Amino acid sequence: MKNPKKLWMTFAIVIGLSFMVLLYFGVKIYQNAPPIPEKVVSANGEVLFTADDISNGQNVWQSIGGQEVGSIWGHGAYVAPDWTADYLHRESLFILDAWAKADYGSPYDKITDEQQMVLQTRLKKEIRKNTYDPGTKTLQLSAVRVQAFEYLNNYYAGIFGNNSNDDKLRNEYAISKNAIKDPAKARLMGMFFFWASWACVTDRPGETVSYTHNWPNDNLVGNIATGDLMLWTGFSIIILLLGIGILAFYNAQHSEEDQASDEVPVEDPLLSIKPTPSMRATIKYFWIVTVLIVLQVVLGVVTAHYGVEGTAFYGFPLADYMPYSLSRTWHVQIAIFWIATSWLATGLYIAPAVTGYEPKFQKLGVNFLFICLLIIVGGSMVGQWYAIMQKLGYLQNFWFGHQGYEYVDLGRFWQIFLFIGLILWLILMTRAIMPALRSKNNSRHLLIMFIVSSIAITLFYAAGLMWGRRSNLAVAEYWRWWVVHLWVEGFFEVFATVVMAFIFTRMKLLNEKFATLNVLFSTIIFLSGGILGTFHHLYFSGTPTAILAVGSSFSALEVVPLVFIGIEAFHNYKISKLKPWIQAYKWPIYCFIAVAFWNFLGAGIFGFLINPPIALYYMQGLNTTPLHGHAALFGVYGVLGIGLMLFVLKGLYRQNVWKDTWIRFAFWSINIGLMLMLLLSLLPIGLLQTIASVNHGMWYARSAEFMQQPLMNTLRWMRLFGDTIFALGTVALAIFVIGLATGWSYKKDEYDLKKVEQNK
Repeated sequence: MKNPKKLWMTFAIVIGLSFMVLLYFGVKIYQNAPPIPEKVVSANGEVLFTADDISNGQNVWQSIGGQEVGSIWGHGAYVAPDWTADYLHRESLFILDAWAKADYGSPYDKITDEQQMVLQTRLKKEIRKNTYDPGTKTLQLSAVRVQAFEYLNNYYAGIFGNNSNDDKLRNEYAISKNAIKDPAKARLMGMFFFWASWACVTDRPGETVSYTHNWPNDNLVGNIATGDLMLWTGFSIIILLLGIGILAFYNAQHSEEDQASDEVPVEDPLLSIKPTPSMRATIKYFWIVTVLIVLQVVLGVVTAHYGVEGTAFYGFPLADYMPYSLSRTWHVQIAIFWIATSWLATGLYIAPAVTGYEPKFQKLGVNFLFICLLIIVGGSMVGQWYAIMQKLGYLQNFWFGHQGYEYVDLGRFWQIFLFIGLILWLILMTRAIMPALRSKNNSRHLLIMFIVSSIAITLFYAAGLMWGRRSNLAVAEYWRWWVVHLWVEGFFEVFATVVMAFIFTRMKLLNEKFATLNVLFSTIIFLSGGILGTFHHLYFSGTPTAILAVGSSFSALEVVPLVFIGIEAFHNYKISKLKPWIQAYKWPIYCFIAVAFWNFLGAGIFGFLINPPIALYYMQGLNTTPLHGHAALFGVYGVLGIGLMLFVLKGLYRQNVWKDTWIRFAFWSINIGLMLMLLLSLLPIGLLQTIASVNHGMWYARSAEFMQQPLMNTLRWMRLFGDTIFALGTVALAIFVIGLATGWSYKKDEYDLKKVEQNK
């Protein structure tokens, strides 16, 4: 790790080869996605519905929240069923019942076990046979499947409409009455549900597995785990152990390198940095971050409560004004907004701090970008309300309403607006940092990585613009995970690593050369698994079997550096104790230590819990997913966003000593509350669902029959303890931040250093 040129070459090779493979298999996904038939016909040639009907049904599903109300192919929300698993099982039972009555004169559940076995064998042959003709692009259904389709189309129209017989079930699913006001649109969505479930059970041409690799598991139709799932699970574990061994050997060889750091200064080097006008202008970003954190937590409380009271909030009919799908949309989207805003604002603060150079109109650019972000946040939320309230047409919904895809729910207009905002952010960052880039000192390589990660953050958000309003779901999922995995989990992680290195080098707590080499090496290790690890989200999303092999192998490598994250945490803890002046940065550093912990537990342990193919086969779409999601998204990226915010605020309110009361309570409450939320509720619910999934099938693990048992309701109520502590922590954080502006969060007559000069 001595030569930065070799590391840069390795970095370029990793990036180049990884994206070649990612794009190559992207082409394969386009070519092998489950086909959308131009016509679905009965055995006598009658046209039942068309490709336009399926696409329009997908748009209807998107308009009501899409993946924010139940899930499709395991991706989405968790209160309502997975509609593909639910449809497939209900269709199977309808067919078996029809045959039992015709052949034996009794319902299916009344005939003998032997007779049931005969019909199950017949069902598998019937339902798994691929009757799609690629020549005519026509899918033919047998008479009994046509009957099942008509029955289920009416059933789902009732659930999403106002059928009074479905009131209890609708409440258990947290779906408002008349979620789809037009019955014709409800029927169109049923056609989309049919196509999505057809892809789950029909064998791919020339293969004996479905388009979704036999997901969801359901023995009734022959959807069982394949040998490939077992094989690549074993291989991924071997890859994990090999990676851990290699990295352990490397760490043992280089364990003393950090001892070459410069001697820690006696006084705070950052006190010599005079905030420029644009640096001071970032303060308003953190006010908005604070407001959004509290709002996100409030929406999270409401969303979690819908899981136990359906469409009300302690008796108040809140769903009439803010349905579950809307509260969950805002809860998830605001998390992305405030975390990204905190990180982007930190970048805008650090860039001039590095060079001491304030480009012309930099403050104007920072203020203009702030206004743009406010418009994007507010405008997208209003558009989503109009969409879910069914006040927009297909085209208006796509552009200004709700796209229906988790984490990228906002309409296309707002996506483009945000992308333009990121370009502006990149320009502001680059122009401020260019003078330092021209120098030849040790920090130049770190600055280049800073710019590279900033460019990646800007460009990779553009992946969210790659699908259209009528794109095949498999194609849309491929690009969606570019945004979620590569943008959020990938290059934001790199950016965070670089920013933290900048912070410690500017504080003279790390040697610049060592920090640069360490960042380059860490980035190479992370991206070696992280880029192609994107595929572990796509095992069962209508992709070829090769995705399983690539995704399982490289997603295992993602976990390798997280196993050693404790080294980073201990290093940061030691830093916090080196000199008295460092205590002024105690809480930002403690946040960085907490990030390391959550990286290990949330991204590492809970992530690998669901990543191996055989595990994900039974767990995809269960509460084990939000277990990982909450611990990784908030625990890692959220707490890091808070830490970066506190670091910048310390720079902007630099003279006075902070009072610890509110920030100490906030830090410990947020972390303890998050842990209780996970351990008391999400983890046990997820594990119980997994047992149900293995024993009975995914349809049962997500059903109201299973989820409304007294034990499951008790476990959902158990979230109250963790959620309350967590919420109080965020309120305390808000009080502390407000107190920095009003004066109650610091000691006015006490200073970090006695000889500090005002505004030096």
